[in-house]
Amino acid sequence: MTVTIYDVAREARVSMATVSRVVNGNQNVKPETRDKVNDVINKLNYRPNAVARGLASKRTTTVGVIIPDISNVYYSQLARGLEDIATMYKYHSIISNSDNDPSKEKEIFNNLLSKQVDGIIFLGGTISEEIKELINKSSVPVVVSGTNGKDEGISSVNIDFKSAAKQITNQLIENGAKTFAFVGGDYSKKAQEDVLVGLKDVLAEHKLSLDESLIFNGNETYKDGLRAFDALKSAKPDAILSISDEQAIGLVHAAQDAGINVPESLQIVSFNNTRLVEMVRPQLSSVIQPLYDIGAVGMRLLTKYMNDEEIEEPNVILPHRVEYRGTTK
Repeated sequence: MTVTIYDVAREARVSMATVSRVVNGNQNVKPETRDKVNDVINKLNYRPNAVARGLASKRTTTVGVIIPDISNVYYSQLARGLEDIATMYKYHSIISNSDNDPSKEKEIFNNLLSKQVDGIIFLGGTISEEIKELINKSSVPVVVSGTNGKDEGISSVNIDFKSAAKQITNQLIENGAKTFAFVGGDYSKKAQEDVLVGLKDVLAEHKLSLDESLIFNGNETYKDGLRAFDALKSAKPDAILSISDEQAIGLVHAAQDAGINVPESLQIVSFNNTRLVEMVRPQLSSVIQPLYDIGAVGMRLLTKYMNDEEIEEPNVILPHRVEYRGTTK
């Protein structure tokens, strides 16, 4: 049977209020009483009920984390930064995998609220209409890391994908590229929109255009990269921008299997810069997102909301840079 605070108080012959003070580190307890209570706690293997304590204090020091795909290395790197800051501020995280399914996200969101979490953080780039509605009605603060929520009125941390796309496109054109393709994904729709705007703007400046048939949408996986290449190869684009490292690696391998030289005949750039980019040959050119920092800053922003600290900027844009490796000239 579960040991309760009442059991500890009865065994130690003190009040439940005294046990509570000992558990919570209150110094207003005599040393001999504190030692007696701690001895009983150890003897009975008592563990305070975090939910009950949260109901009493209106805080549980737990945060909910919703991730589209916990097996994806991109999200695992975001989560590492988040977790380190959560630990620093003495918060515990409850991590849930949503499969980028709006109905599942809604179920997880409501489940986290029922667990009395102090805040919720989304790791990922797509905010569904259902989730927007839940965030707007939420009784606890919510932050999104990995997308720009400014247009939606949602606090967020991200990079400037439009600026990154412009930088890349200008460089690829300078390298000789004239025809472009884009491979996006359901996990990063907002980032995809911004990349396409930046890509099209630069192409227009150079009297070029993006054929809509050369836009491929997938699920940001390696197999999607293989499928994307099959769909795009007949057009023979000079360059492909891919929202995901995994997709981009699939593109590289499919091109190689088809006898196409990367980067001489086809240049490829991705937007994640996870550790995967250095595991492929040639190494993948990529936008360097500060993934650890995106997760960490998102968590720090959430702690400010939870602790009623001043918020100078609810939508944080972190700096990026581009690392040109072996898949560009």
